[in-house]
Amino acid sequence: MLEEILALVAPPACGVCGGGCELRSRICDRCEARLGRLSPVWSAVPGLDGVWSAAPYDGVARQLIGALKFGSRIGLAADAAELVARRAPPGVLTGAIVPVPPAPLRRRRRGFDPAEALAGKLADRTGLRLVPCLVRSQSPRQVGRRRAERLADPPRVGAVTPAPTEALLVDDVTTTGATLVACAEALRDAGASRVAAVTLAASPRPGRALGERAAAA
Repeated sequence: MLEEILALVAPPACGVCGGGCELRSRICDRCEARLGRLSPVWSAVPGLDGVWSAAPYDGVARQLIGALKFGSRIGLAADAAELVARRAPPGVLTGAIVPVPPAPLRRRRRGFDPAEALAGKLADRTGLRLVPCLVRSQSPRQVGRRRAERLADPPRVGAVTPAPTEALLVDDVTTTGATLVACAEALRDAGASRVAAVTLAASPRPGRALGERAAAA
């Protein structure tokens, strides 16, 4: 009852576009519909057994990630996890979920980590085991660096506990794949025999297949 009264004074706003939103919803119907029309993305990343993303990193998906990552709308992690779980093809969401670790300084500045939040909610949604076994040392920020620079100087990642035999890396965005490659190497060194990844979105780049048809490739 109190929520309904407050909504009359300050109507809820969509966490993605900032427009009007239904009570107890974080994303408006218009943004939900736009997210539902996006084509999933399959990516070829060396050292991984498959990389699938729920949407291209553009438009409404980019807004969603920006609100979660830079707007501190951590509640949107549940909506992002629901989108990933709902759209993932059969056989993609298997193994133990391993969050891609953040750089320590950024984790301290934000007070939370988007990939960690997404991974936790995805584990809740799917029932898969959550194994946060990777850590990342402080290194140059990937955002804003050219592709060649990212690939030449990837993040430094290591495992602090044995890795699950079948690992499913979870991150918010796939760009060059350099971070996923570093994580996969650390997981294999720690005992993983299969490493795949899912992300909320993927930036377009050469060698990436768009749409569900890539599942058969």
